[in-house]
This record gives sequence, C-alpha cells and structure tokens, in this order.
Amino acid sequence: MLDVVVAIPTFRRPQSLKRLLDALEKLDTEAAVTVVVADNDAERHEGFDLCERLTSYRWRLDHFIAPERGIAQVRNALVERSFAHPCRFIAMLDDDEWPEPGWLDAFLRVQAETGADALHGDILREFETPPGRWAARCEGIAPLVGETGPVAMIEGSGNILVSRACFEDLAKPCFDPAFALSGGEDRDFFERLRRQGRRFAWAREAVVRAWVPASRGNLRWALARAYRVGNSDMRVFLKHAHSTKDSAREGAKIAAVLLLFPVLFVILALASNRAVDALRRLFRTAGKIAALGGRTYNEYAVTHGA
Repeated sequence: MLDVVVAIPTFRRPQSLKRLLDALEKLDTEAAVTVVVADNDAERHEGFDLCERLTSYRWRLDHFIAPERGIAQVRNALVERSFAHPCRFIAMLDDDEWPEPGWLDAFLRVQAETGADALHGDILREFETPPGRWAARCEGIAPLVGETGPVAMIEGSGNILVSRACFEDLAKPCFDPAFALSGGEDRDFFERLRRQGRRFAWAREAVVRAWVPASRGNLRWALARAYRVGNSDMRVFLKHAHSTKDSAREGAKIAAVLLLFPVLFVILALASNRAVDALRRLFRTAGKIAALGGRTYNEYAVTHGA
C-alpha cells in the first residue's frame, strides 16, 4: 500500500475548501491517504476552523495555520509538515479544485508506467458565469488538458503528484519566497527539478475540476493573468543562468511580438478566437518587459471566490 499526502494551501475560501475535502472523502483508492491543510490566514483562519469541525473525516486530517503570508511560503510550510507523515508521494491541490474519484489512482498508475518524478493532471473548469467568447480560450479559463505520457516540463502546481525525494533532495526552501504573492514559484520549482534531471509526465485521467468565479471568468482577468505569467516567467528566466543563445532567443521572441502584433491583430480581427491569442501574447510580452525593468505583478494579493 502506497502512502500519499494530499497537501492543500488555503486562504479565505472555506466553501471551496469544504467542497474539496468532501471530494477527497469519495476517492476510490487503496492508497493510505493523509490530508494536510495549511491555512495561510492567521487572522480569520476559516479553513483551519472548518477542519477543526470535521471530527469523523475519512482520512487522517492534519491542519495548521501557516502565518507567513504568501503562496510560496505556505507551500514550503506544507512540504515541511508533510515530511512528518509517512509518504512516498505528495500531491498538491489548490483550494478551488476538487478531484474525481479515480484521480489519485490514475496518477499512481501513470507514475508506475513512466517512472516520472513529478506528474500533472487535467484541469476542467466550472463557471459561476459563462465566460465570453474571447475569454473562453484564455489560460486559467480554458481547460488545461494533455496526453498521458512523458512531458518536457510542468508549468504549474495545481493538480500535481510529486515524489517525496524531489522535495528532500532540493535545496531549501523548495519554493522561492521571492514569488510570495506574484505566482511563478511553481514554475521556478519545476525548473530547478528539470536541471537536476528529474523526469515529468502527464496523467490525463487524473482529473480535477476547478471553480472559476465571475471575477475571473472574463477577458480583463485573463489578460491580467497573461501579463502576470509573462512577468513571473521572465523573473524565473533571469534567476537561472542561461546560455547566450537562450538569452538571444528570448529577446527575439519579445521583439517579434512587439513588431508583428499590430499587423497580426488587424489581420486576425475577424477571427476572434485567433485575435485573442495575439492579444494575450502582447500582454504576456508586456509582463516580461516589466520584469526586465525590475517590476513585479502580485496577482495573489487579491482573493477570488469563497
């Protein structure tokens, strides 16, 4: 029997956390599961209080308050707390996600088949308000899906399964506190694993659903998200040593978007599903340029959903 910790960071989303914990109770698995919840809100601690009330929960439930604010900080606290429990793997779910019953065993099956050190699964969205046509294709709103098998890189930390050894062998802290409220700590984490020679895979049947509130299911938020991703990706790029060739390639990408965007947008204006991709590239490039100038966009200073 495999021991797995499911690690959940939460901040002022007690309703979403309750939905996630209820879904975890319905898992169809033979694994020995421990659920670790870190409430990153020392003031209101609604997530911690919710866990306190779950006196007959199916799995071992370890909940605590992680007082230092920041997504990187709470992830580091979760890793350290998870080490207190027997586990071969640590799965991470965001508090606005919830898994299907076969989620965990799908992860474990693909891990056994591929020997991957870290895996990502599909994320399907459910909406408070249907997104507009332009927004529906954007990152964070469109479904995040892949084909089962090895992949070159994992970009995010929502719906992942990672071997305990990955965390143990990485220099601490595992998640860089410099990305506290900006996001990008997960991209940096996987870049460090990649440089160690760790192997990644996608598990398509390890499905979670993710709730998208009305404040996020729109083009305005999607473009702000594209800006943030560009900003944090460039900060990760600048943090790690790269060859002159890699730096030149990144500079060429930025220049190409700036030079070609006006023409592309006019040409594609009649096909909104393609025009929005050009618009997203522009905002992402703007985020990269801001990072080159030393500016940081703190997306996670605002909480969406309940």
